[in-house]
Amino acid sequence: MKNTDNPGGGISRRRFLGTTAAAAAITMVPTSYAFKNKPAAEAEPMASDKPNSVFGGVTIGAITYSWRSMPGGVENVIKYCKEAGVSAIELMSNDLEDYLGAPKNPRAAMIGGPRPAGPAPAGAPQGAPQQGGQRPAGAPGGAPAGGSQRPQLTPEQEAAIAKYNQEIKDWRINLPMAKVEAARKLFNDAGIDVHIVKFSPSRWSDEEIDYAFKAAKAMGAKGVCEEISEEAVRKLAPFAEKHGMYAIFHQHMQFATKGFSYDPFLAVSPAVMMNFDAGHFFGSTGIHPNTIIEKYHDRIFSVHIKDKTGPNTDPANTNQVWGQGEMPLADVLLLIKKNKWPIPCDIELEYEIKPWSNAVKEVRTCVQYARNILM
Repeated sequence: MKNTDNPGGGISRRRFLGTTAAAAAITMVPTSYAFKNKPAAEAEPMASDKPNSVFGGVTIGAITYSWRSMPGGVENVIKYCKEAGVSAIELMSNDLEDYLGAPKNPRAAMIGGPRPAGPAPAGAPQGAPQQGGQRPAGAPGGAPAGGSQRPQLTPEQEAAIAKYNQEIKDWRINLPMAKVEAARKLFNDAGIDVHIVKFSPSRWSDEEIDYAFKAAKAMGAKGVCEEISEEAVRKLAPFAEKHGMYAIFHQHMQFATKGFSYDPFLAVSPAVMMNFDAGHFFGSTGIHPNTIIEKYHDRIFSVHIKDKTGPNTDPANTNQVWGQGEMPLADVLLLIKKNKWPIPCDIELEYEIKPWSNAVKEVRTCVQYARNILM
């Protein structure tokens, strides 16, 4: 990939690694992440076993989907956060529900995958691996070996899935919220704030959607995340209003479609907020993400950050190691810092991880990269 001019205004990988050796040794102090109109604690080089990834007033978090290639579970997520220096997360619901004792989903076993861990994020790119389990051998990205099409299920398998669907519904609507609060305490004690839970529940029953918002609130989150669509927005907005929370919607490459706008979705309810994926936006349109952030900053709850090539580069719209792509990471972070907007920026790790590394190490490098920009 040709990227000699670094049009994104970022920091080269070589320069970054040369200027952050000291930062890598810092052990962070805890922060209590504050949402709208509350000051955020700053990272200081003090001894503590609790992370703090607030730099220059900007919260650098991570979506736990970033660790999809590693063993899942609440305890592991907390461990990964500590090792990566992350103090705020968008939590995939699979790990939470597994910890809470949800019935096991038989789908993964049926296609030769890892332990059942619930569905991949709704709307994720085809072949996206399931959160909470490791990728099956010979199947890139967690897709079934031999192609992206799932095998035809037998009548017995279909019956097992129908049975599971009823079991998980019954489990959800009868779950005591005290159990969820106990899970929240684990994160609180570790100095980690859960600002979003990604349940992706728009196709669930009304009772289960209600559960999703109650559980997210019990986790201390401000909202429930879903992939953006007119149907999903209209379905979830009333539940968000009922619970005094946000229905937060993530986009992929929709902005590359002529005429796409946030405006019709935002008009549905003030409880509708956006999880703006700056990487997908830039990679598919080539337009600077700050054009969207500046316009909609008061309706953007969080930003997903990643490095990518643009649509006119070969290869086009492709995930890159931070500092090797064209996505203007520094511009995005510095805009939010300059305006003191309370918008967390969550790392979504999607580039290829080399055999000598792992997802936790790479997220930590991304955290340090962001810190180098902001501090």
